[in-house]
Amino acid sequence: MQQASKIYLIGFMGSGKSTAGRNLASQLNWSFIDLDEKIQKMEEMKIPEIFSIKGESYFRKLETRALQELKSETDTVISTGGGTPCFGDNMDFMLSSGLTIYIKMTPVSLKKRLEGSSEDRPLLREIDSKDLQEYITSKLAEREKWYCRAEIIIDGDNNDLSDLLSLIKKQIR
Repeated sequence: MQQASKIYLIGFMGSGKSTAGRNLASQLNWSFIDLDEKIQKMEEMKIPEIFSIKGESYFRKLETRALQELKSETDTVISTGGGTPCFGDNMDFMLSSGLTIYIKMTPVSLKKRLEGSSEDRPLLREIDSKDLQEYITSKLAEREKWYCRAEIIIDGDNNDLSDLLSLIKKQIR
């Protein structure tokens, strides 16, 4: 059992971090912050616009800054972007300042969730639907070494949202 005053939800895009985060924060009577929403407010632009106008490198620096601005937050659940743990020292930062929970899903499950959402997800914009499974498998393999550093790994494939929230609450209380 882990005690924490801040929880970071990490995992691949489409794994349900924002949905689970909002619900978990509500059940804990904590605040909820979606890191992507914070970045959009900081830049007054949607994430796809930031990627297309300023590039991924700029976005990743902005993401790190936004994450570090949350250092003093307490009683907060933070949903990170899928790439957040994989750039700079973001994973070390999260491990040192809160509890990290990886919502782990298979490429097959992620593909089902991500089909048809490429407009909202800059990294999927150029990926044809027939190549989506291969892209997810490859990208997930790259990112897994960061994701698996999380203190808690939860199976996101075989649990509905209420089961997932129950599992997380049991781990932290």
